[in-house]
Amino acid sequence: MAPRFEPRANMEDLEASFLDKKKKESTKWKEGVFYYTLCSAYALAFCIALTLLMLLGFLLVSNLQKYRVTETSQPQVPCFFVFGDSLSDNGNNNDLMTMAKANYQPYGIDFPEGPTGRFTNGRNLVDVIAELLGFASYIPPFATARGEEILKGVNYASGAAGIREESGQEQGDRICMDRQLKNHQITVSNITKLLGNNESLATAYLNKCIYSVAIGSNDYLNNYFLPQYYPTSSIYNEEQYAAVLAQQLYQQLLTLHKLGARKVALFGLGLLGYTPVELATCSTNGSSCVENIDNAVALFNDRLVSLVDDFNTNLPNATFIFINTTQISLNSSSAEVTDVPCCEVLRYPQPQTQCVPFGKECSNRSEYSFWDAVHPTEVAYVVYGERAYRAESPIDSYPFDIESLAQL
Repeated sequence: MAPRFEPRANMEDLEASFLDKKKKESTKWKEGVFYYTLCSAYALAFCIALTLLMLLGFLLVSNLQKYRVTETSQPQVPCFFVFGDSLSDNGNNNDLMTMAKANYQPYGIDFPEGPTGRFTNGRNLVDVIAELLGFASYIPPFATARGEEILKGVNYASGAAGIREESGQEQGDRICMDRQLKNHQITVSNITKLLGNNESLATAYLNKCIYSVAIGSNDYLNNYFLPQYYPTSSIYNEEQYAAVLAQQLYQQLLTLHKLGARKVALFGLGLLGYTPVELATCSTNGSSCVENIDNAVALFNDRLVSLVDDFNTNLPNATFIFINTTQISLNSSSAEVTDVPCCEVLRYPQPQTQCVPFGKECSNRSEYSFWDAVHPTEVAYVVYGERAYRAESPIDSYPFDIESLAQL
């Protein structure tokens, strides 16, 4: 069964096209003073109050429209389980002893609940997918999920987490993939209890759910390409490391299958070399540094496709799909600013990844690809989520998309 996405031979052309789109940051801060000069001195207070009231009403309506869900809608699958790192984390790191957390401003500036632990300004990738699947509310994090709400799914993702246990440890505590699977085992046990301790009924229920697995970025950025903390790059060459990672993920996905997963969306890694933090770090080495990272990641992505083929051939009644994040990012960037973050991020003495607490943020967030130095903005997540759910091109997913997976 041949992969439907384009071979890696076309990566150079796509990356060249991607680079042509880059523009320098040109954010300009403006003050709306002119409007208030129209008000007379006697009516100034009234004008200000009226303006604030109108603005509040506009923002309220906008948010209601943006996050509106139909309470009576029936989701396409009964539950949605999420495994991964900070691209999917929605609060599991909030109470951990770690630097990898996002439960402070300006994170969540465009999210109705404010900062929740999502590493972006609004919704993240799995929030968008949950909406498209028809869920009336977002999937709760394992850290706070209680009672019957686990029947609709649980989010186990953790910022700085990796396939390998040690990945991201320089950030502090995090919930690696093996620990996420142990947490899922707890959830499966609790779901079985909620369904009357009927294991057959629980298994049939879990078989119908969709499972998102988006992990591996930290195994590169916070492991292999961080030699001052990790020895992996001196132990393995890039091909060997991709093989080791894929083999460990293979075993983890087998465990997930044993716990009832039959519909699994496996996300490939994106263009890690083109994140603002890596562009800043690689500024002294030029494009070769960026290319080294993305070439290594491409080797891993190729092996993920092989995993999908292997699982679909050998696991009974199971369907795995591959979401081609790299190709989606190469073919979908309409943002004007793609090389710097929207929020204020420290660059000295060395480039950081996260927003400065209560720091400044850009006002034109829809024009930025990145919220902080590594995580996309909500507008970028919407593109990724929509194309993962419903492919616009044969290269977006393999062998088909999440919408088709849900219909099985």
